[in-house]
Amino acid sequence: MAAQMFHQGMYGRRDGFQSRILEDFKATHKSRKWELREIAGHIVEFSGDQHGSRLIQERLVSASSDEKQRVFDEILPNILQLIQDVFGNYVIQKLFEQGTQIQKTRLAAEMEGRILSLSKQMYGCRVVQKAIEHILPEQQAAIVHELEPNVLECIYDANGNHVIQKIIEVVSPEQLGFVYNFRGMVHSLATHTFGCRVLQRALDRLPDGMIAPLVAELHTMTLNLMQNQFGNYVMQFLIEKGRPYDRALLLDKLRGRLLVMARHKFASNVCEKALKFSDAETRRQLIDEIISPRPEGAVVGWMMKDQYANYVLQSALKLADVDQREILIHQIRPHLVSIRLTNSNTKHLATLEGLIQNPPQST
Repeated sequence: MAAQMFHQGMYGRRDGFQSRILEDFKATHKSRKWELREIAGHIVEFSGDQHGSRLIQERLVSASSDEKQRVFDEILPNILQLIQDVFGNYVIQKLFEQGTQIQKTRLAAEMEGRILSLSKQMYGCRVVQKAIEHILPEQQAAIVHELEPNVLECIYDANGNHVIQKIIEVVSPEQLGFVYNFRGMVHSLATHTFGCRVLQRALDRLPDGMIAPLVAELHTMTLNLMQNQFGNYVMQFLIEKGRPYDRALLLDKLRGRLLVMARHKFASNVCEKALKFSDAETRRQLIDEIISPRPEGAVVGWMMKDQYANYVLQSALKLADVDQREILIHQIRPHLVSIRLTNSNTKHLATLEGLIQNPPQST
């Protein structure tokens, strides 16, 4: 592992060897205050130690320009190893926060050519994100340019996806041409454990002109995505934070299908979100699907028993207008006793009973 490839002359070695000053520090750091000047010449070794790393991070916040420069000078030749170290990465992050712009530029320059590998490394991805937050726009653009040929590889990586999210969050949209390449791949992104996060970040942060084609693509597969393990989060996002037009289209797809979707493990979450964030008229229409008479009888009975639909019913009870809530309560009450007698898993019934006894105030 790269994070274990330490410069043996300066780092605390993995064979257990430590310098005398680090041993003294670990024995006394709880009883006396150590300063950066006392560990001069051992900054890199201290950075690779849990307590030493914390000391450097804390002191950098109030350090003088000269002290920061001395730390920087010792760190720079070993930056790539420290970036990938479990404790050292925090020191590099703190330098990006507290260092001068010249120091930040130098640190980022040392990372050039290795951005992809660092982004996919457990600790390196944190440093890359911190760098993106604190470097100048020209270097941000350079990082984006370096990652562009491998953006999808980064998105689908457990660590790299966080870097792409950070880029979308803080880099000027003019530099994010790779987003246009998401066209035709929206389903793949939306149904991936990491891809769905990146897609939501793009929908949240980027201007309409960039995301409109992606949202249009989403609208062609909404019912499928509502029932997908990861796609349902994208649908929930659009209902909660999307443009009113897009929310209306999604809710229109849900109307007439609420009861079916309410019984689905993932789509039930979308139903709850729809009830919460729909306009008053649409909410009434959705709740009408629950309370309207049906040939097979009232549906609240099976919703109360269902492991997913019961949560949708709870949301309906919380959010309904007064007249609809009264109907819901009237339909729910007869089923409470019978369900308790025939169903051992009745924890959710306590919530329903609480809502009936103390109904929420209508807004």
